[in-house]
Amino acid sequence: MMVIATYNFRGKTILITGGAGDIGKATARRFAENGAEIVLTDINEAKMAEVAEELKAYGTPIHTFCCDVTQAKEVKQVFTEAVKQVKRVDYVFNNAGYQGAFAKIFEYPDNDFRKVIDINVVGVFNVLKAAAQCLREAGGGAIVNMASHAGVDGPPNMLAYAASKFAVIGMTETAAKDLAPDKIRVNALSPSLIGPGMMWTRQTELQAQAGSQYFDSDPKVVEQQMIDSVPMRRLGSLAEVANGVAFLMSDEASYITGFNLDITGGQ
Repeated sequence: MMVIATYNFRGKTILITGGAGDIGKATARRFAENGAEIVLTDINEAKMAEVAEELKAYGTPIHTFCCDVTQAKEVKQVFTEAVKQVKRVDYVFNNAGYQGAFAKIFEYPDNDFRKVIDINVVGVFNVLKAAAQCLREAGGGAIVNMASHAGVDGPPNMLAYAASKFAVIGMTETAAKDLAPDKIRVNALSPSLIGPGMMWTRQTELQAQAGSQYFDSDPKVVEQQMIDSVPMRRLGSLAEVANGVAFLMSDEASYITGFNLDITGGQ
């Protein structure tokens, strides 16, 4: 049975980008369970509204803002409006991202490479900058950037995604140094194989289609090949990712900054 640490986030507010996705939703639930006020942002307004409705069961205030993280003005406006509603943002989970195509480098589509970099690098920068300005004015706080094990050990057929996540880890390390004097901690989280869910299914199907010496052409076989590459021989769960975010935001991690928490099942 998994033991879940209990953190006291009452009186605190977390802003989560990509709040309509599986990881964003799981993290919002984790913080709502521990009393935090929740600010969700996502480009998918309808799906975000569904998540917000589910979170009402926890009895904590939920605020939603439609936002395209690639647009700096939109991101800045979200932080401005959020502060008006919640008075202070304490934590920012910089989570919005895009997995991109699966293809060998000589076949990788140019437009998709640009899209991945625009969302996963420029978008993360836009949120990181706005969060830094917001938390600096508030006197401190914590930011967790969503990286990936792909940014630690680049997987085949995922050139753009790997490049973007290596960049996120680099931005985290520099931002941590820049913002430490302002009492803002900046860390990254790097999940490996997380599922079940849309991202896991998509990854196995597209790796099977990409064709390589590393994976079979049958998605079901690919699933097992991937799981067999993990020392614990299982997928990580969305709850475990959310637990990692909660730890990095908590007082127990008050001395940790510039750290990349690599959730890989023992790799």
